[in-house]
Amino acid sequence: MSVIDIAAPHEYDHSHADVTSGWLRAGVFGAMDGLVSNLGLIAGIAAAGAAPGIVAITGISGLIAGAISMALGEFTSVRTANEQLDAEVRIEREAHLRNPEGEQAELRRLFEGLGVDAETAGAVARQVHANGEVAVRMHLLSELGVSPEEKPSPWVAAIASLCAFGIGALIPILPFLLGFGVLGWGLAFGGVGLLLAGGIAARFTRRSWLAGAARQLLFGSIAVAATYTIGTLLGVSAA
Repeated sequence: MSVIDIAAPHEYDHSHADVTSGWLRAGVFGAMDGLVSNLGLIAGIAAAGAAPGIVAITGISGLIAGAISMALGEFTSVRTANEQLDAEVRIEREAHLRNPEGEQAELRRLFEGLGVDAETAGAVARQVHANGEVAVRMHLLSELGVSPEEKPSPWVAAIASLCAFGIGALIPILPFLLGFGVLGWGLAFGGVGLLLAGGIAARFTRRSWLAGAARQLLFGSIAVAATYTIGTLLGVSAA
């Protein structure tokens, strides 16, 4: 059997998830931020003595403002990163036009550094540089570790962040919206949300779901403890 006839490992042995779309990072970040920030927010104002209605209004305000802020931030940051990559592509193309021999020699040295003998490295570098766009991609991969074709979508990141933050921020204020709004229920709902979000995120990264869930619960507990303590110390004066 020739090398060409051998089945590709990705057809039978393993597969990879799409790590370039940007939705997973934005979604996980948004959900965790929504849970932790709103959970800490309601814990702080409830500990200060605010009425359940005030806690609910504050939580809803935090949900809306936070979701919009997260979406705008994700869109801007991803768009900026993509524009920076586009700028690096232009720089590399200009370098190939100015000094094609030097760029080819640079690629040859790269292959030699990977253990390819000098003659083979030179031949491969010449073949790669026969196509300008392929040469640009190869240099960007070797020098920056990025590919011009694999840019995350700022819209996907923004929408994922908006939805995930909204869902995460809604969980701890659900008891207040359903009419049994005491802080204990809000903390319980938020704790379950943190466990679920951490466990789900861990499944995407093929880590232990228990470790992922426990980590997020720990992080959320630290935020709640801090805001609860501050709320208790400050308090509110009776009207």
